[in-house]
Amino acid sequence: MIVAFGDSLTAGFGADPGQSYPDFLQKEIDARGFHWRVVNAGVSGDTTTDGLARIGEVLAYKPRIVILEFGANDGLRGLPLAATRANLVQIISALRQAGAEIVLAGMTLPPNYGPDYIRPFEQMYRDLAAKYKLRLIPFLLTGVAGNPHLMQADGLHPTGAGNRIVAHNVMQILEPLLHMAQ
Repeated sequence: MIVAFGDSLTAGFGADPGQSYPDFLQKEIDARGFHWRVVNAGVSGDTTTDGLARIGEVLAYKPRIVILEFGANDGLRGLPLAATRANLVQIISALRQAGAEIVLAGMTLPPNYGPDYIRPFEQMYRDLAAKYKLRLIPFLLTGVAGNPHLMQADGLHPTGAGNRIVAHNVMQILEPLLHMAQ
């Protein structure tokens, strides 16, 4: 089982039902002949603190792979990076102890947050991936963010078409794990 664990970007906020990136990811996995079930454990508005509080729900699925996507809401609220990092470390540790492979989804923030906050925010994901030897999606919304045809009017959440591209991005990093864990 694969659990997509995150916030509104995982939940598919604002997209039509069946149009979240985990929905499209399931279709890609099926089309490639893999026998994996994708569970969408995304909750809109969640911070890393909320994710940490929900870790038991995710572990109850007994996932073999978890796509971990948190931090955007922490960043948008200007929360201290040390707290975000500490929460992610605790989530990673709990998932690891349960035997799950982790794919970490990196994020960035709108430019108005300034380089002094954005640079260390982005670096946090690279550092965590290196330290814990995780597969990293450098930026979950690569090829989608900033494109008005692929993003909703809020500029933060992908449309269904955008989520299809996000799923393809995730699949590029996820597929080697699917072969190894079959």
